[in-house]
Amino acid sequence: MKKDIENKLIDKNTKPTSMRILVYDFLSSQDAAMSLSEIENHFENADRITIYRTLKTFEEKGIVHSIQENTTTKYKLCDDDCDEKTHKDWHLHFYCKICKQTTCKEDISFPENIQTNFRIDEIRLFAKGICENCLESLQ
Repeated sequence: MKKDIENKLIDKNTKPTSMRILVYDFLSSQDAAMSLSEIENHFENADRITIYRTLKTFEEKGIVHSIQENTTTKYKLCDDDCDEKTHKDWHLHFYCKICKQTTCKEDISFPENIQTNFRIDEIRLFAKGICENCLESLQ
């Protein structure tokens, strides 16, 4: 597993440091997007600034995409086809008002192949509501 992560980071022109490998591994095991605080809580002895810099590097290299949620930024791993120039996370980011989780709804997306005379590098689609799990528990 560690070697796979190292190779993914190298493929994205990112040096595979120990912290980067740990953060990537943690994010890959998450279904929901995670805030800096949530990631920091997982790594009790790690420096907050190191985790923040890791996330910013990941974002610049097309490894994670950030989701702005009110005053909090959350991070989720990108698909492999994202790169330094273009994030291809043109899907809906959904925030559940009950469980407070933000998830990527990739089945609801903006078409990537629209014809324009300009270049779209990033689209942010964000919705708030009640997720399918919480909705089920309300019934």
